[in-house]
Amino acid sequence: MLQRALANLQQRLGRGAAEGYRRFPEGPDLRLKGHAIRMKAIENLDILLDALADKIEKNGGHVHFAPDGDTAVKRCIEIARTHRVSLAVKGKSMLTEEIGLNPALEAAGIETVETDLGEYIVQLAGEAPSHIIAPAIHKTREAVGRLFADKLGIPYTDDPPTLTLAARRALREKFLDADMGISGCNLACAETGHITTVSNEGNIRMATTLPRVHVAFMGMERIVADLNDHAILFRLLSMGAAAQEMAGYVSYIGGPAENGRTDGPEAFHLIIVDNGRSRILADPDFREMLCCIRCGACLNMCPVYGKIGGHAYGSAYSGPVGAVVTPLLTGINQAADLCLGESLCGACMPACPVNIDIPRMLLLLRAKLAEGDSSWNVRIRSRAEQAAFTVWSYLIRSRFVYEMFLKGASIGQQFLPGSRNMISRLPFAGRGWTQNRDLRRLADQSFIERYRIQSTRRKTR
Repeated sequence: MLQRALANLQQRLGRGAAEGYRRFPEGPDLRLKGHAIRMKAIENLDILLDALADKIEKNGGHVHFAPDGDTAVKRCIEIARTHRVSLAVKGKSMLTEEIGLNPALEAAGIETVETDLGEYIVQLAGEAPSHIIAPAIHKTREAVGRLFADKLGIPYTDDPPTLTLAARRALREKFLDADMGISGCNLACAETGHITTVSNEGNIRMATTLPRVHVAFMGMERIVADLNDHAILFRLLSMGAAAQEMAGYVSYIGGPAENGRTDGPEAFHLIIVDNGRSRILADPDFREMLCCIRCGACLNMCPVYGKIGGHAYGSAYSGPVGAVVTPLLTGINQAADLCLGESLCGACMPACPVNIDIPRMLLLLRAKLAEGDSSWNVRIRSRAEQAAFTVWSYLIRSRFVYEMFLKGASIGQQFLPGSRNMISRLPFAGRGWTQNRDLRRLADQSFIERYRIQSTRRKTR
């Protein structure tokens, strides 16, 4: 069921985005321009962030720089307590998933309600999102029907419009009662001093205008210099995320409501979060990863994600982007399985709207795990594996040695358990290869031997 849902998503959005890139008036090369825009912004982050903060504060807003996730969460709780907040409504934000905002707010006694339909579903289910833009893709409509019957007290139905209406009614009450609205930030513009949010449901707009207080969370890299760059990246973001020319709701926010206006919050706070991004910025090999605009396009083409889904990654970010970002943010050794588990097929790079070379960085992470790296505190993952590949590299450099090894292995495999054609268990370090599968035994003759015999027979005819 999960694979069918993911395959449908990848067919619709993955292929749709690829076709959309070709339809741009500028052609697919607009992606290359988007990459250049992002790299230029990243290389001038200090200047752009100072300009953004200055303009927002002149407009009556407040800007807070948080070096890590804990500081960002504590600052949000302080703001909530200052304004006596008891209920917060929240737009979808991967950054707040990254820093664990929701559980911290709940522990502080502040009810926090997700308002994106997919996020609302997984919150009711007590689960994490499984996709950046389709967080409940792992749920069938029957499962959602049972969940809503249990949590919202409605009669069971698996009719999507009816379920959507039930969620809308429940959330409308929360929007009207909330003291605080929380959002992420898709992009910020230094020139104008505003952040931009995008959605197809309008929920983020309600969460940022109805409550008295709006707190926005922004990764420090999510900024561009001016509106021209901003416009290009939003076109690329919408196409990469949902194969759309432009999303349904795009909001520009730069401060609290102006005097005499009822539309907008009384207070606006922007929390700009580092949480490991400065370390990525300082490394020229990985700096390019900060170009990511979190559209999920790489997930929509990744064969590994299409088979295992987002929860298998065990972090806020899944798919190819998660396989690079999570090790860099949390520790390369701690998240080694993510970069080692990717297929290196390269499908993510042409899918990315800003043409990030994810395969290059996956290989770099693997190299650090194989060789160690003091600058990233990476220890060699397996000395035995390193020794095995060193021996293997020696074997394959000499035809004679390689053939002697094959003959020895062919004899030795006769003593291993299994059937005539399959080995059921390898000894020592190799047992992991046969923990969940059997391995085919080596053939009696190698390909080279068979080729030599066939060549000899042809010559003698």
